[in-house]
Amino acid sequence: MQRTFVNLMRGDPAPRFTAATASNPRYIFDTVAGRYVVLCFFVSGSTPGGAAALGVVAANRHRFDDERLCFFGVTVDPKDRESGRVQQSLPGVRHFWDFDGSVCRLYGAVPRETGPDGQVGARQFWVMLDPTLRVLEVIPFKPGGAEHAELFARLDALPPPHLHAGQPVQAPVLVLPHVFEPDFCRSLIGLHEADGGRDTGFMSDVSGKTVELKDPARKRRRDFIVEDESVILAAQQRIRRRIVPEIARLYFFDATRIERYLVGCYTAEEGGHFAPHRDNTTRGTAHRRFAVSINLNDAFDGGEVSFPEYGPRGFKPPVGGAVVFSCSLMHAVSAVSRGRRYAFLPFLYDEAAAKIRVANNQFLDPSVGAYEGG
Repeated sequence: MQRTFVNLMRGDPAPRFTAATASNPRYIFDTVAGRYVVLCFFVSGSTPGGAAALGVVAANRHRFDDERLCFFGVTVDPKDRESGRVQQSLPGVRHFWDFDGSVCRLYGAVPRETGPDGQVGARQFWVMLDPTLRVLEVIPFKPGGAEHAELFARLDALPPPHLHAGQPVQAPVLVLPHVFEPDFCRSLIGLHEADGGRDTGFMSDVSGKTVELKDPARKRRRDFIVEDESVILAAQQRIRRRIVPEIARLYFFDATRIERYLVGCYTAEEGGHFAPHRDNTTRGTAHRRFAVSINLNDAFDGGEVSFPEYGPRGFKPPVGGAVVFSCSLMHAVSAVSRGRRYAFLPFLYDEAAAKIRVANNQFLDPSVGAYEGG
């Protein structure tokens, strides 16, 4: 049988995947965007090339800090885990247990047509990625690790992550002032203060179901769901008049539906924040198209929305102003260091996405609650 391989080239987007590491059974690879990434497809630490690659990474351990640069090794050999010869070292050094060869197949380390078969037919190489997870270089292994000097010389020559494109790059987001009037903002804050809100988590797919998980290291926010129909109608009117037309003008997207009328609160006393994430990565959230973050107050420090793939800049709209962005865009909320940040946080989608939402009801855990349509 003729065996063919994926061949990645400079400028190609890196294939996205979820795979197991030593500390995370479902590590979502695209969450590492925002820094340079080195992937090493050493395939097995028992091979001469694999052993040499692991050795040079250990010798250059100080370079991998998870800020400027991080490293991921990829092995198809279960003995690498069982023997302990391949281990992660945080921050900065992790390994994917790719025992079914799925990640190696995506990147071309093993053939498309077959699963991993030891070293037969496998290719070993390094892949350098930029902070948006696009390929910078693919460097094949050479006898005796002759490629190592080239690899680290290229890494040392890279500019700071936020200048990887040769200049600062603007995140593809809308910043719209005057979406909500100050009085309406104060009324929404009052509803949250009267209720106190609920400590909420984030959505994840576990055993085929979308569930809510809580991890204070990843997210800390207290949410209040608005149920007063008059308040919902007022919010709808403002969003449809002041946000929807801008989305249509710039993105040719007709947002006809709104998911959730939620007032969130990030507090300094609780270390309110939200680590980098995307808003549409589970079956229960796959219908989401645009996220909206409307600041309801400004008496706080921190709490800025940032987009790590496009640099460290944080966005803090004025009272009543919104940041609007695609739900596929990775974003984070920095820790609030003073005061409380109140925000109104809906999602927008259309009729085609509504059908996806209904179809995915079957994958929602009962604790999440089904979507009834309408």
